[in-house]
Amino acid sequence: MNKGKFFLSLLILATLSSGAYAQKYDGIVDKTVAILGNESVLLSDIESGVMERVMNGYPVDRSTRCDVLENILENKLYVMQARVDSLDYDVNMVEEAVSQYADEMMARFGGQKDLEAYFNEPLYKLKDNWRATYQEMALAQQMRSSIYRNMPKLTPRDVEAFVESTPESELPVVPEQYQLSQIVLYPEREDAVLATRERLLELRERIMNGESFSMLARLYSQDVESARRGGELGMTPKSYYWPVFSDAAMSLKEGQVSQIVESPDGFHLIQMIEKDGDMFNARHILLKPEFTSEDRSKAFARLDSIKNEILSGNITFEMAAKANSEDLKSRTNGGQMADERTGSAYFNKDELKPADYNAIKGLNPGEISEPFQSLDNEGRGNVVYKIIKVDRIYPSHVANLSRDYDLLLGAATEEAGNKAVEDFIKEKMTATYIVIDPSYKECDFKYDWFKD
Repeated sequence: MNKGKFFLSLLILATLSSGAYAQKYDGIVDKTVAILGNESVLLSDIESGVMERVMNGYPVDRSTRCDVLENILENKLYVMQARVDSLDYDVNMVEEAVSQYADEMMARFGGQKDLEAYFNEPLYKLKDNWRATYQEMALAQQMRSSIYRNMPKLTPRDVEAFVESTPESELPVVPEQYQLSQIVLYPEREDAVLATRERLLELRERIMNGESFSMLARLYSQDVESARRGGELGMTPKSYYWPVFSDAAMSLKEGQVSQIVESPDGFHLIQMIEKDGDMFNARHILLKPEFTSEDRSKAFARLDSIKNEILSGNITFEMAAKANSEDLKSRTNGGQMADERTGSAYFNKDELKPADYNAIKGLNPGEISEPFQSLDNEGRGNVVYKIIKVDRIYPSHVANLSRDYDLLLGAATEEAGNKAVEDFIKEKMTATYIVIDPSYKECDFKYDWFKD
């Protein structure tokens, strides 16, 4: 159900260092541990960064506080220069980030009241702290982007020089890739959808007659994760869910059971448990249309017939896809498959659905798979039947200029960008007043922050 709408990376979340995370430590008083120009770094800033890493599942060891401190110091230098250069940031993006982060925190702590109780501050003050942090992070990112923008554009000769100067063992390795085409058929949905709706109506009637929603969710829901909890989803922001699902849930009173709700995941019954602002906790039962062996056999027979026409030379795979495939995105390109995220026509093994890879495993270029069942890319995936043609197989290899220029250009640009950033940090360190608590002198920093 979770749509994962967050647009800022975990790197930003892992470096948040707001007063909202400044906890009281037994026997330890918060203090200044570093000064850069007119900026200071508090012990609580470092501890909050460590806490955030723990909460996000990152390992923590003896060097973690050193890493957090150096990351904060670098960002302070970026922010200071960004202000000198009068760089700006997208206010709307910062506000959206603050709102989304607040939603995530409320989900973690079980709602606004529990979040406020934990930090002993109202939500608006927490948001003010997070907003200040995101503003600084946005300025730091703008400064980094400015450094990259001001780099000279690399020429083909620069990329060639990068390849020549880089040991082969350190050049990017391109995994085995496949270029594929497909013909896709969908099963007849009408009868399956009708049967699913009738099944949910039966379950709803049983609930209305006194049976436990939780028990029926455990027995019948096809959302395996929530079914273990009796269908309970947990206190979560409504923005996490498909709008049609969250709108239906938010319209319910506590304890009320919805009519049938259709989402890209399937068909639901929803029971409201609790609402808290824009968050809610509900139970649901998910059922998806199920298709019979007759549906499968009928589709397989049609795909077999299409495949035989192609193999006999009566029609090309491309023309057959345009005439028969029910996947609109690939049909217009003669069945050629493309990664929906990147648009690339080349797939690594791990980028293919398991059923798709199993169907083509062992095939040579030009060969066509047997008909098989798979899933499309909508919601949690709808049942489809397909055949796939292996157009080309590119063996795994070390990136080379003739075929992988864009990949090597990216690697060369990244190296040049890292060098530009390092030069910026060293230059600003020289021109900035910096004092760091001696207790961090044993840290294995990347840069020499302790000035003699």
